[in-house]
Amino acid sequence: MPKVIIVGCGFLGEAAADFFYTGGWQVLGVCASPESAARLSGKPYPVRVQDVTREFSADPAWCGADGLVHSVSSGRGGGVEAYRAVYWHGLRNVLYAFQPRRCLFTGSTSVFGQIDGSWVDETSPTEPDRQTARILLEAEELALASGGSVARLSGLYGPGRSVLMRKFLSGEAVLEGDGDRWINQIHRDDAARAVVHLLGGEVPPGIFNVSDNTPATQREVYGWLAEFAGKPLPPRGEPDRNRKRAWTSKRVSNAKLRATGWFPRYGSYREAVFAPGAI
Repeated sequence: MPKVIIVGCGFLGEAAADFFYTGGWQVLGVCASPESAARLSGKPYPVRVQDVTREFSADPAWCGADGLVHSVSSGRGGGVEAYRAVYWHGLRNVLYAFQPRRCLFTGSTSVFGQIDGSWVDETSPTEPDRQTARILLEAEELALASGGSVARLSGLYGPGRSVLMRKFLSGEAVLEGDGDRWINQIHRDDAARAVVHLLGGEVPPGIFNVSDNTPATQREVYGWLAEFAGKPLPPRGEPDRNRKRAWTSKRVSNAKLRATGWFPRYGSYREAVFAPGAI
């Protein structure tokens, strides 16, 4: 039975761990805090607490595991040093401790800095204007140098979590200018299945964009939510240039990942909005 270590059993990592387990893998979950581990105490696989930002010795039973997923978070408000600690140092430390046969680093499409609405794929220039995104690129290099893969995730949403829906329903949402900025998203479960597909299948190592089939403008997204909720569109406002994930406008292509046999259950955010229980 193959073994996989999920470092960071949060919103995405927990779903990936569950999919690996139901797929016949032995799973070890690694969390940063006792509170996170306690939340997962009912899982059918072990979950351990480990500060991956520090060097540590791994359980020999899990050294040389078939796979390792580094799906961590810097936490709310995490700055440059927090990013470097969990993403770069954390990945280096777990690779050294566990010596997995193969790893998968979950990064972000925020490494693309384009603002002109152009399509981007895995060969497009990555010139982000945020230091945090540049740290993600450094972590990508570390994963690739180990023979692993990188999953560049678009904005995650799923059960109980959708920033756009929360802002819309709370009245915080604002159409930035004409609302023509492009937004790229991926449902949590589709992203988790991509993680299993890339690490547990026959897909050669590399960089893969993990995004749905349908980039949409901000106006289109809020239009779908307005249709769903029976409410008007949000008011217009100035663009938020200080967004955590940076202010960009690009359309992320998932063609490379789809060519390997993966496809999203929710091809667009609209499909998820109108699917009971998806958000």
